[in-house]
Parts: sequence; structure tokens; C-alpha cells
Amino acid sequence: MSILTRDEILREIEAGHIKIEPYDPATVGPASVDLHLGSEFRVFRKAREVIRVTEETDYETITEKVHAADGLMLVPGETVLGITREKITLAPHLCGWLEGRSRFARLGLLVHVSASFMQPGIANKQCLELSNFSPMPLLVAPGLPICQFIFQRTIGEARYSGRFRNQGEDNF
Repeated sequence: MSILTRDEILREIEAGHIKIEPYDPATVGPASVDLHLGSEFRVFRKAREVIRVTEETDYETITEKVHAADGLMLVPGETVLGITREKITLAPHLCGWLEGRSRFARLGLLVHVSASFMQPGIANKQCLELSNFSPMPLLVAPGLPICQFIFQRTIGEARYSGRFRNQGEDNF
């Protein structure tokens, strides 16, 4: 597997193997594409009981959806779920990684806790596991170029068909 550089990303977009909606060519960097924060979030409810982590545990039962057009404040130690404005569609020979941006990591903002790999053949908006590891509150606002998507070619082809295959604002 190899990471696609700007010219290869642009070729794959031109060939229709990578679709980004909405797409702005200015977001394509040397080896990634910047993605922007949407305005829908899932915040964790204050739990009074222990949440047992199993395959059946459903994050939707312990979070609530909020619309934050002007932004959302993360207090130190807080984690919320956000979603990208862009929908990414990949051909079966491409996969990728969602990564934070250094300028925001230096403020203590993480964009994913552990789920950074994006499967071949996805067609969805990307869920962000936003965490504030700084000692001060951080305000994140919709439209912020919060993360980057790094593309790779696979050896062979595959297509993701799991639970989050059609993820968007309504079902993340």
C-alpha cells in the first residue's frame, strides 16, 4: 500500500475513484485532503450508572444529538462526536486514514480516539471523536478545516458494508 500524493489524489478524483461532496480543489494538500467540521454533534449524557462495553453497547443510547451552528465548547477532558461536512466515497481499491491537524493538536484537540482507518469502498461523512486534552476550554466551529484524509491504494479490492456505511448527519 502506498500513500497518494496530491497529483495522484487529483487523478483519482478525475477518474471518479474518489468523490468528495462538496469538493473544493483548494483543500487538496501535498498528500491529503482537508475536511471541515459540520454543525451536528453527539454529546454524552451524564451517566449515573456504569456503561458495560460490549459488542451490543449502543453509543446512541448514551448520547444526544445537538445542532451547534455557532460552535460547540469542549471543556478539558471532554469528548463529543462530530461529523465532517464532506462526504467521502472511495473506489474498492482505495482506503484511507483520518488524521488531526498539527495546528489544532498543539492546542490539545484530538479528532479521533482510536477509529482513524477508513475502509475501501466507503461512501459517508466521517465521524470525529473530538477530545479536549488541554487544560482550557476549546470552541470548535462548523466550517473549521479540522482534519485531513490520507488516501492509500490497497492490494486487491474490497468494499465496506458495515453498520456505518451510509453515515451522515442523521445517523452518526
